[in-house]
Amino acid sequence: MSTLFIDGRWVSASAGATRDVINPYDQSVVRTVSEADVADTEAAVLAARKAFDDGVWRTWTARHRSRLLRRVAELLQRDRAEIARTETLDTGKTLVEGGIDVDDVTSVFEYYATLAESDPGRLVDAGNPAVRSRVVYEPVGVCALIAPWNYPLLQMAWKVAPALAAGNTMVLKPSETTPLTTIKLVELLEEAGVPAGVVNLVLGAGDPVGSALVASPLVDLVSFTGGLATGRAIMASAAGTVKKVALELGGKNPNIVFADADFEAAIDYALIAVFFHAGQVCSAGTRLVVEDALHDRFVAELTERAARIRLGNGLDPDTESGPLVSEEHRAKVESYVRLGIEEGARLLTGGRRPDDPKLARGFFYLPTVFDDCRADMRVVQEETFGPILTVERFSEVEEAVRIGNDTTYGLAAAVWTTEARKAEYVARSLRHGTVWINDFGPYLPQAEWGGYKRSGIGRELGHAGLGEYQEAKHIYENTAPEPQRWFAR
Repeated sequence: MSTLFIDGRWVSASAGATRDVINPYDQSVVRTVSEADVADTEAAVLAARKAFDDGVWRTWTARHRSRLLRRVAELLQRDRAEIARTETLDTGKTLVEGGIDVDDVTSVFEYYATLAESDPGRLVDAGNPAVRSRVVYEPVGVCALIAPWNYPLLQMAWKVAPALAAGNTMVLKPSETTPLTTIKLVELLEEAGVPAGVVNLVLGAGDPVGSALVASPLVDLVSFTGGLATGRAIMASAAGTVKKVALELGGKNPNIVFADADFEAAIDYALIAVFFHAGQVCSAGTRLVVEDALHDRFVAELTERAARIRLGNGLDPDTESGPLVSEEHRAKVESYVRLGIEEGARLLTGGRRPDDPKLARGFFYLPTVFDDCRADMRVVQEETFGPILTVERFSEVEEAVRIGNDTTYGLAAAVWTTEARKAEYVARSLRHGTVWINDFGPYLPQAEWGGYKRSGIGRELGHAGLGEYQEAKHIYENTAPEPQRWFAR
């Protein structure tokens, strides 16, 4: 039961509290873990503070940190099968998806291992040969890293790898629903040789654990991936100590398909965009925007294929999509389906739980397609975070751009067309942090990820992802100081 990691030791919660981690496929208990409270959280923060201010970590060179990250990448691949299976049991996603996640996380650690050794500092021309002026980059300090339940390993790795590369210490808080692969990641960090106190792990709900992390005056930065409401609360709390925040708060992502698009590819990717991991993806293409001339044929084919998606146990190789993460989340998805019907959207398929008795104990919901949708509908505008696709129509390029930008979010979007100039124009016109042309979903560790508007603040991955965990310092050195005699009299 010792699943908290504080100051280099695995410990139980000080108050003895525990939580069962539930398999969303059949509601069986996968593992029982410790449940931290405020006292545990404060102990973890204090350990990170001491390790940053006074510990051996301060003496580690960039090359030393790089070797640590590379070793973690090696260990991830060594234990790939175990980690993928754990992710499936924890989240319900397919085993193939879990394996892809491990490979992607490995790439992120390898990328930041390389970036850790690059020196982003620069010399500044002061206009005086006697002055040596430099800008150097240093770690922010103690970081609170809070990850969501849908991609628990991946999203935590996007934070841990650059934070370590920059030389920070940290406290990790995964979602209380899906903590298991984060526990495994910390075990691998410990095996790789991370010094005591540099990485700490607390498990528990946002209140009280997350709240205590964000409010702590000993924390210098909070990086959070999750919902908009929680992001707003974090910003408000962090203002009290004026700490840095990095927020990725989801999206409502348009997938724009022109009539001249490659039909088969666009159909295939439209299904993946919204029904991969049962739609529980911040960048899911839940908002399909189709040109009038293509609409009827495209939507009919997409609806027929969506109805044939095989739901089941993520450990079954025949399963194409797993369950939703919890009963609470399924209830939220169901409420959006009811809302869509009330708002006048036309239900083409899905909209209910499956009839298969083998799926009765799991949190399953059928892939759902709504047509005749309008931009003013809540089911179109709000992040449903489930297997719900809404379809809108357009006739002109500018109308497609307007619809694509008609959202308070701005995380990701896609445009499908065989006309290169049109694709480039639409991509540059869309106010989203990532825009795919004739594709949907891939990311690269070396390319920044994040959103415009209410999709968040800051970026993960790429050079900017490292920069989130650094402070810029200007060092101005006068090599030949002379008296100024400003106050000579």
